Amino acid sequence: MREFSGPSIAVVADEENLTDVIWENAERFADSISFRRRVDGGWVDVTTKDFAGQVKAVAKGLMAAGIERGDRVALLSKTRYEWTLLDYAIWAAGASTVPAYETSSPEQVEWILSDSGARAVVVETGEHRATVAGLTDRLPRLANVWQIEPSAEPGGAAAAVDELTALGAQVGDEAVRERAASVMADDLATLVYTSGTTGRPKGCELTHRNLLADIRAGVDAFPKLLQPGNSVLLFLPLAHVFARIIQCCSVYTRVALGHTPDVKNLVSDLGDFQPSFVLSVPRVFEKVYNGAKQKAHADGKGRIFDAADATAVAWSRAQDTGGPGVGLRLRHAAFDKLVYAKLRAVLGSRCIAAVSGGAPLGQRLGHFFRGIGVPVLEGYGLTETTAATTVNTEEAFKVGTVGRPVAGVTVRIADDGEILIHGETVFRRYWNNEQATREVLADGWFHSGDLGELDDEGFLQVTGRKKEIIVTASGKNVAPAVLEDRVRAHPLISQCMVVGDQQPFVGALITIDQEAFPAWRSEHGKPPDASVADLVEDADLRAEVQGAVDDANNAVSKAEAIRSFRILPVDFSEETGELTPTLKLKRAVVTKSFGKDIEALYAS
Repeated sequence: MREFSGPSIAVVADEENLTDVIWENAERFADSISFRRRVDGGWVDVTTKDFAGQVKAVAKGLMAAGIERGDRVALLSKTRYEWTLLDYAIWAAGASTVPAYETSSPEQVEWILSDSGARAVVVETGEHRATVAGLTDRLPRLANVWQIEPSAEPGGAAAAVDELTALGAQVGDEAVRERAASVMADDLATLVYTSGTTGRPKGCELTHRNLLADIRAGVDAFPKLLQPGNSVLLFLPLAHVFARIIQCCSVYTRVALGHTPDVKNLVSDLGDFQPSFVLSVPRVFEKVYNGAKQKAHADGKGRIFDAADATAVAWSRAQDTGGPGVGLRLRHAAFDKLVYAKLRAVLGSRCIAAVSGGAPLGQRLGHFFRGIGVPVLEGYGLTETTAATTVNTEEAFKVGTVGRPVAGVTVRIADDGEILIHGETVFRRYWNNEQATREVLADGWFHSGDLGELDDEGFLQVTGRKKEIIVTASGKNVAPAVLEDRVRAHPLISQCMVVGDQQPFVGALITIDQEAFPAWRSEHGKPPDASVADLVEDADLRAEVQGAVDDANNAVSKAEAIRSFRILPVDFSEETGELTPTLKLKRAVVTKSFGKDIEALYAS
């Protein structure tokens, strides 16, 4: 058993909460730029005083609508300025925020609203509103639905912020301040639903203390990034705890925060906004690298790019082995002008570092970005640990690891290799799920389900996971069971194994039921002697399986949906080792036996 602790950190006082900094910033740094908001194609500054006034106005509206201290208010929207404004207004009204991905399926939305007992929901679009309207008869506690984007139809919904501001016009300022001040550190701040192996998302109870502890740990880890005058552009979903904690860190430290919901315009937005740092998932960095390399080769400059690539990696590796020699320094300086400066321009030219999480970046890309002057500071954490548990910093950086424990957190490697976590960032419990809580919280430690190793300096390397949750290359957590169960419900299908760990999308290996197959073959006019192996690429058979896949995808968000599948020529069985005696999948065996089929799913 090995253990390592981050530095000590200021204890969160019992009476503190996340809105304290809103009022303090407005009083002490009224003209400081807290946000840069996209308006009519340009960026408009929002001061701390302006933001505090808006938070107060919206909080009044929530109170006037009957939102009481301790209520839950759901938020279903893309990343945008109103998301952050509503988040803090919900806290100021004494309530807690229940985020949901804007891509969530109706089933997921219904479960989150029902399980959380949400009293109200703020949606982004008319389409979202229609989804919720179809569920209201099964959600008796849901009293209000507000819409961020105003309806273009006559008599349609007004913008949520405007509607709530008008609704709360008669509520006094002191009423809001008193409500906000009544919230204690151990009160629920947010209920974040995360995928579970049972297929039902579990609500993680994160308190104000949890988030404040992680904010202070972030400030300790990134003193150069999280300081007034810097800026960050958020494009990851704020429903994810990773983006959420950066939002809170930015507000806490007066880093100018911008939002962009559409990654299609990301390069343009980064160029306009010019952030001091970015946070992302590895997939974005992979796209930046792959896009630059492909363009260079297409333009006849492939040899130059490849040489610059090798130089950047060598330069980064040399930082850990005594520093680069004269020749390497000269090559690096030359390529900095020819290649690296153009790559940095993609991130906005002013970007001095990037923070990455959700999935491993890989050593080679880690060295590449460090070599071009934008170190990617990888970290590790879960929703249950309020995001960051370990992180690489500019002062303590080891490529290929996820860094050392952040301030106030202790990481222990159990005898079986599982990563255990202790500290004030560890969540309180799963909402309405005591059994699941007992399974992961024992003796004061959170059992992550992930496997890892700590080196002598305390750097953590995640080596695998005990859980079956798949993490795609974009950092999306996917619970295979909900998809697999739905696909297997089709009478023609025997087995389904969802794949996609560290891959760009979710895929599936599917087998055909040998008993049901003959009838299907006859019904569709296939040769009577045709086997499954003969028909794995048959259009009718693929269409049949596609229908089962489409049905399964209705239960999950777009990011979790199966985008490609492969019909296998044989079924899984106990005899061949893919199934246990109780017919459970042996995933490792299937992955090894059908590795080429999995590779084929992603070959294109």
